[in-house]
Amino acid sequence: MKFKNILSLFALFLAAIIFSGCKKQWLDINTNPNELPSTSPNNVFTAATNRLVANLGPNELGSYWSGQMTQSNTYIISSTIFGYNFNNTNFNYWDGWYDILQDLQYVINNASDRSQPFMKGPARVLRAYVFQQVVDLYGNAPYSDALRGLGSLAPKFDDQKAIYEDLVKTLDTAVADLKANAFLPIGSSSDKVFGGNVPNWIRFANSLKLRLLIRQSRITGRDAYLIAEINKATAITEGFLSVGLDVTTNPGYLASTGKTNPFYDSWGYDPSGAIRALARYPRPTVFLFNTLKATDDTFRLKRLFYASGGENGSNPGVSTKVEVVSNYVAVPYGAASGFLSQNTSPIGPAIIVRNQFNRPMVLMTAAESFLLLAEAKQRYGAAVTLPMTAQQYYEQGVKESFRITGTSAATATTLITSGKDLADWTASPDKLKAIWSQKWIALLHYSGLEAWSEFRRTNYPVIPASATAPVGAKLPLRLFYPQSEGTSNGENIKSQGTIDVFNTRIFWDVD
Repeated sequence: MKFKNILSLFALFLAAIIFSGCKKQWLDINTNPNELPSTSPNNVFTAATNRLVANLGPNELGSYWSGQMTQSNTYIISSTIFGYNFNNTNFNYWDGWYDILQDLQYVINNASDRSQPFMKGPARVLRAYVFQQVVDLYGNAPYSDALRGLGSLAPKFDDQKAIYEDLVKTLDTAVADLKANAFLPIGSSSDKVFGGNVPNWIRFANSLKLRLLIRQSRITGRDAYLIAEINKATAITEGFLSVGLDVTTNPGYLASTGKTNPFYDSWGYDPSGAIRALARYPRPTVFLFNTLKATDDTFRLKRLFYASGGENGSNPGVSTKVEVVSNYVAVPYGAASGFLSQNTSPIGPAIIVRNQFNRPMVLMTAAESFLLLAEAKQRYGAAVTLPMTAQQYYEQGVKESFRITGTSAATATTLITSGKDLADWTASPDKLKAIWSQKWIALLHYSGLEAWSEFRRTNYPVIPASATAPVGAKLPLRLFYPQSEGTSNGENIKSQGTIDVFNTRIFWDVD
């Protein structure tokens, strides 16, 4: 079946599906991972894209475990999250990711036969995007033997480093596919990321490739490989995510149950504008606020959060209390009492404003891409053919972070010329730490999983211990393989050996 645009797809699905509140049902074409769907690849791609951004769990958990966010004490403290008391029944993002991967593989396998070769490149890019997340949380995983439906019900696991290397190759193939196949209108209307803009898809692929490469940059003996691959990406005319170009998707969010922006729906308001119960849950850490205040960066603080008491219902986007720094209240990391929701700062107007239910969801920001480029240039200097200096990439990355939060360019300039360590490039003795610190801030709300992965890679910033965790407890380094995979693929799980989430590192986590 073919549709002129995504609204037609919505109409068909909304007529056929009764929404029960489970976000996985929204545009979930592939309901049986062992029997691939038989429908138009462009529609499957749209469904996979939108279910991917609706999967908020990894973003939330990463924000907690990277020390950005904690919880208010309106809810009983979660010992699973903040006491690190979890097992293989917790944090199962695996099943959802593999279901999405199954759909993306269907697009890759069937696009050409259905006269839609232009869908292969974008599907390969998103496939690499998801598989990186799988590796970053679980390590070794089904890859070469996966996504074959009934052809492989118990797929073998591949080495995580080998998966990363193949994902780099996959992105090269994606770029070749994109260059070879111009979008037709049916593909452009189904592409809710870039609307069929091939150069922007190539920029996304290159930036994602750079993320994969820089993630491995602290591994001994990898420099030659990483430099060569960075230079290959740099040689591609389209380059990386450019000024003002974030990777976002919006299928046409509506003020209707199950169809608003997922972040807004979870942590903000329901379709009628009533505050969600869970809006009382996530809160900034004192450590985050202190980090921002140390560089006088109250500019972003006031965009990333509302003052205590929350948003003014009569004046959306503005705090109920006067927006002076003293009215912004954070919570000590993992504190179990003393910080009720009404007395602390909720998520702010950079991402949640009452009745703005149709903002796009973010897959990757230009800020992250520029800060990756800054690290590449700082590490490898003239060995990489990047045209700008590390300082120029860094400063543009900070400016991009200010832009996406709705903070003015003038205030970004104030920060990067402040003379403050970890803000002003010239005033920062350790340039890598300045990059890492600004990336940690820039990822807040937009990619908590990346923030946690970068924290594990760099050991920076040095976050405080959770007040709820046992004294001297180690921070988790990864997740357990989920119980569901153990049930269906037990022998291959066993072949991975004993998984200790506090000591079994992902391959790029060298210390």
